Amino acid sequence: MGSIRTRQIKIIAKGLIRRYPELFSNDFEKNKEALAEFDLKSKWMRNKVAGYITNLKAKENN
Repeated sequence: MGSIRTRQIKIIAKGLIRRYPELFSNDFEKNKEALAEFDLKSKWMRNKVAGYITNLKAKENN
């Protein structure tokens, strides 16, 4: 079973990928560093968004 992500996490992640596709990859640590430039509410949210972006990019590459 996978973890469930909230609508807010999905909207933020998909919006960032749509605007900055070259900024993100399927590497969680690099995505976390890239998200440091954006004003996210907390470390928890940054990590959730980075994880979801990593998941989306991995699916995109396969």
